[in-house]
Amino acid sequence: MGGVEVRDDRARGVLEAFEGGELVGHIVYFTLDAPEAALVPVHTEVASAHEGKGIAGSLATELYALAAREGVAVAPLCPYVVKWAERHPEQAPVASEELMRAALDKVRRDPSTW
Repeated sequence: MGGVEVRDDRARGVLEAFEGGELVGHIVYFTLDAPEAALVPVHTEVASAHEGKGIAGSLATELYALAAREGVAVAPLCPYVVKWAERHPEQAPVASEELMRAALDKVRRDPSTW
């Protein structure tokens, strides 16, 4: 998508989309180290004035591309990312059941990850 720049802020656990220097959307995520290294997206949001422009899809695409570059899995808990992954199986490898359980367990133990 032209004009959208996506930046990863690993320290804050957020992938942000900017258009013309304006923050227009983000995916909040956390990382897991076990049972394997993974990014776990938990929430996607796009500013209402920018909905319908493909920004959320650009964020999901970049999240999976980032994971692929780093050689880590993605364990999607965010409903939007789950649906996006189902529509793009060639870009979104399915996470193992063990990894999904570990991601859900982390959220149950530490609700602040949401």
